[in-house]
Amino acid sequence: MAVIQSAPIAGDPVARESRLRMRQAAIALLAAVCLIAGGVIQSTGQPKVGELTVELISINSHAAAQVIGGVVTALGFLGLALTLNFLFLASRARRPESAVATRWCALVGGVLAAVGGAASAVVLATKAHDFVSSGSQTYLEANKLVSTPSVVGLQYAGLVGSLLLAIGYVLVAMNAMRVGLLTRFLGYLGMVAAAASLFLIGSPIGLLVQVFWLMAVAYLLAGRWPGGDPPSWKTGVAEPWPSAAQAREQRQQTTRRNGRSSAQPAARRPEPASTPAPSTRATTPKRKRKRRK
Repeated sequence: MAVIQSAPIAGDPVARESRLRMRQAAIALLAAVCLIAGGVIQSTGQPKVGELTVELISINSHAAAQVIGGVVTALGFLGLALTLNFLFLASRARRPESAVATRWCALVGGVLAAVGGAASAVVLATKAHDFVSSGSQTYLEANKLVSTPSVVGLQYAGLVGSLLLAIGYVLVAMNAMRVGLLTRFLGYLGMVAAAASLFLIGSPIGLLVQVFWLMAVAYLLAGRWPGGDPPSWKTGVAEPWPSAAQAREQRQQTTRRNGRSSAQPAARRPEPASTPAPSTRATTPKRKRKRRK
């Protein structure tokens, strides 16, 4: 009777990651490009004066740029969420006790931030057109248009999405650094980028930090990181990065080993046998006796 062997439930994580890394590197790079391009497009035509009526008039004049910029930025948020999801799955394969809620924070946050941002841009463009087309272009009318449930609801959805995405951002970067998938530099930079995305919303600094982190992660996933891949990508097990104290102790041990190896004495050469010095005690009395004669 033939024995039917069931297929394995989960394959080799290293093989799976190797197969998907280049695709994920392209997604991370595309997310970085979309975030920076969307921010630049949306900044076109924005007034320097933060007055609501002037802002609505400017949005109406550049409605296409605002909508396109919002959609492109939304694609960047989705790419960021997919990158965090890939890093979470790789981290959990090496550390199964990682909380699944981290993954859902990143995914749900990315979707909410993307949908909220893109839909908010479309609705604001519509409200700006209504404001310019109406007879009374006053502050009260402008405030009434932007205070509708559709606008406020989408704005809150975007804020909640940004908050969830930032939480997932921090946890994923920290866990990936702990298991050795990200270098300490990329791990801490990811946490800084998450904080910047939350506390510096709309700031060029926060956007640039996120873009730089995504590009660096794409470079690592493509296998082009200086010094090669972190060992955990090859072994499939957690190989945490040493702390500052451990790294300092390792350097000291290496220095001591190198010092001992260089200070080993050279092989001693055989010393020539010493010849005894001639004794003069026996000759001295003879000379004295000869002189006396």
